[in-house]
Order: sequence, then C-alpha cells, then structure tokens
Amino acid sequence: MNFKYETPRLYLKLLKPSAKSARLALDFSLRNRTAFERYEPFKPDGFYTEGYQKKMLEHDYNLAVQNKCFRFWAFAKNDPSRVIGTICFYDIVQPIYGRCETGYRFDEQYWHRGLAREAMELGIALMFYEIGLHRIEAYAMRENAASIRLLERLDFQWEGTCRQYACIRGRLEDHLLYARIR
Repeated sequence: MNFKYETPRLYLKLLKPSAKSARLALDFSLRNRTAFERYEPFKPDGFYTEGYQKKMLEHDYNLAVQNKCFRFWAFAKNDPSRVIGTICFYDIVQPIYGRCETGYRFDEQYWHRGLAREAMELGIALMFYEIGLHRIEAYAMRENAASIRLLERLDFQWEGTCRQYACIRGRLEDHLLYARIR
C-alpha cells in the first residue's frame, strides 16, 4: 500500500504525524465543525487542538503500517496545501472476514462536486484489490440524504437498520447499514 495516490482532481495522502500535518487536520476540522457535528459523536476535550490532532495522526499512521486502518486526507490538485476531505477504511479484519467499515468527511465548500465519490472510488478499489477485502460496510443516519445518495452511487446496498447504533448529539441514533461486496 502506498501512502499517496492521485485521482483526476485529488491527491489522497496518509499523513505522517508532524506539527504541519496536525495544523492541516485541525484547520479542516475547525472549518467544518458545524457541518460535521450534526452527524458525529461529541468530541473529547482537547479535540480541537494541534496536540490532539497530532496524536490522532500518530495513531492512524501506526494502524496503517499494520494494515488495520487507512485514513486518506484529500487535497485538491489546484490547492494542494489545504485539506478538503478525508476518507477512512477502519476496523479491517483479515483474513477470516475480509471486511472493513468506511467513513468520509468533505469540506462543506466542496460538497456536490463529486469529489467524495472520486476519492471513495479509489479507496474502495484499494481495499478490494490491494488489501484483498471482499466487504466494505458504511453507516448513515436516515436524515443524512447526501451520504445515502453517495453510498448508493458507489453501489453500496442497504442491508438494514442498526437501532440505537451511535450516540450523536447526546442521543442514541439509529443508523442505516449499507455494504458493498467485491
């Protein structure tokens, strides 16, 4: 697995832990805090600090080296100095199950341009053909129509509802389970 890939409009990178990478990750999270927090659990104390972001990058990097999690940070080719999104393939279970879960976050300024789909298409291909997985799962809240549309465009199939799956904004929320089989 390489740590840097290209699509027609994006660079996708696994960021090494550094002060510069932590600043990029923090800037991305701060710019999109309101948009993301509608669909995510409460963040722990210190999350919106450079130090916390660096620790997360270290954790992600160590998991990538072990082929257990791959978080790619997306940069637009026309502005390669700023993170505009992230896609992640996590909870990778090999060899018996050959599966993982996925999630994605893109800068609100870049929504509805097909960039998340472009990044995910590459990420899915990497998981299936480089890592050798056969199943990728994704979860979306029912009201997150944009995420559901993206999953359906990526050929994920709805498999059911996971009741009270995750605590979002202090409430246990149902999530729809989608999966794509190689």
